Amino acid sequence: MLKKLAKTLDEKERQWRYSFGRNITDPVERRKSVWHYNMFDHAFLRAVWTNFYPVSKDVWRSNQPTHKRFMKYRDMGIRSVINLRGVDLQCHYLFEKESCDMLGIELHSTVLWARSAANRENIVAVIDLMRTVKKPMMFHCKSGADRAGFCAAMYQMIFDGVPVQKAREQLSLKFIHLKWGKTGVQDYILDVFEARQAKSDIDFETWIRTEYDNDVIQNGFDSKTPPVQIA
Repeated sequence: MLKKLAKTLDEKERQWRYSFGRNITDPVERRKSVWHYNMFDHAFLRAVWTNFYPVSKDVWRSNQPTHKRFMKYRDMGIRSVINLRGVDLQCHYLFEKESCDMLGIELHSTVLWARSAANRENIVAVIDLMRTVKKPMMFHCKSGADRAGFCAAMYQMIFDGVPVQKAREQLSLKFIHLKWGKTGVQDYILDVFEARQAKSDIDFETWIRTEYDNDVIQNGFDSKTPPVQIA
């Protein structure tokens, strides 16, 4: 009974939350969207907490910037932004697109997930963007901890030749990444790759493009299967 009630309340809350924050052009609705952006997407925190760090030459990682931060990054010379949250007709995306269009920053959007292993196609899409967008560039998720951390590790392995043991430092408490919860699946992906690489030499991009299976990895993570048994 209590579980059913809690589920019903959660569904009602979600319906209410998604009932506004989808219009930034009408003045009245824009004010609502600003409130939504700050309270539900926690933009008020990201005004001062940036999780903005260099990954490589002309490459940075971050949580989702506010407009003032986009202005600062434009002035730093950043030309491209990879949004790992995807295209979403909610205020967090609408405000970001507005800022990038206003400031002349190229915005590229694709989707990864913090609490589950992304499929091959989505990871490859990120790799292809990293290879082709104009630099200096920055990529971000919501908090800059999990999806951005995975992509930072991936960038270092693929483009800088950093070994997985070193690249995994991009997924750490320094960036508020918590490996012991569901977001630990990002670490598990690297664990499986490291175990696979120990069997025979293979680089990360080749492994992603030819062998990676998100369903197998997610099932292994959920069942706490040792990575060496998945590799």
